[in-house]
Amino acid sequence: MSNGGETTPELVIISGMSGAGRSTAAKCLEDLGWFVVDNLPPALIPTMVDLGARSQGAVPRIGVVVDVRGRTFFDDLLTSLEELEKRGVRLRVLFLDSSDDALVRRFESVRRPHPLQADGRIVDGIARERELLRELRGEADLVVDTSNLNVHQLRAKMDAQFAGQDEPELRATVMSFGFKYGLPVDADLVVDCRFLPNPHWVPELRARTGTDPDVAEYVFQQPGAQQFLDGYTDLLRIITEGYRREGKRYMTLAVGCTGGKHRSVAMSEQLTKRLIADGVETVLVHRDMGRE
Repeated sequence: MSNGGETTPELVIISGMSGAGRSTAAKCLEDLGWFVVDNLPPALIPTMVDLGARSQGAVPRIGVVVDVRGRTFFDDLLTSLEELEKRGVRLRVLFLDSSDDALVRRFESVRRPHPLQADGRIVDGIARERELLRELRGEADLVVDTSNLNVHQLRAKMDAQFAGQDEPELRATVMSFGFKYGLPVDADLVVDCRFLPNPHWVPELRARTGTDPDVAEYVFQQPGAQQFLDGYTDLLRIITEGYRREGKRYMTLAVGCTGGKHRSVAMSEQLTKRLIADGVETVLVHRDMGRE
């Protein structure tokens, strides 16, 4: 957006759980050419955008890290975001999340207290922070679960989402997973394939995965499997069109079965093909395949 020779910069708010990788995400944006400000009081974000607009294109993209160190200012954040949206600023919120277990391990490994634990335990601080950030997480455009990501994998995700000049209007991640390993915390939609017979109990299929043609054939020969795929494809068309209208640019579809090896893998492979055929840029991830 431009006004009187001024070009309003693109803005990304980086927030999320302490220990989930905010600093790494911010450094990635810097490496991609973004102007990044750490721990800026939320009330000053519109001012920062105005300064960027007056830079005559020298600051086209701004990243702002907001965390609980600024909790006295945190209540101003949603107000600032609403103001910027009304002004037509291209705004995205990136939320870094992680499981409690992973966060505890990270704080213990560096022997640092959680910023909100006070005289309590690390888990107490994590619980307080989750409650504080609950509303912001719900408003986020992109939630990234870093529980099982190393630094290089997180950088790859950041590159995929923020490096391109011309981003698609909607980008999807389809992730197969095993319910016994826990729900993906960054899922927008969850599909449960446990209503289908499990190839695990077929001796010649047990050691294979859902990427194997024989396993996929077995899965889709089961009653209801093809109807489910076709029906959910129709539902995804309604959802993706709604996301586009609402300006939501990212979607994570989690497809689960018991172990994340057979049914969910086969179903996610097909759902990915359907999304791509409908013009949605889609990445496929098999989170738990090979974990057994």
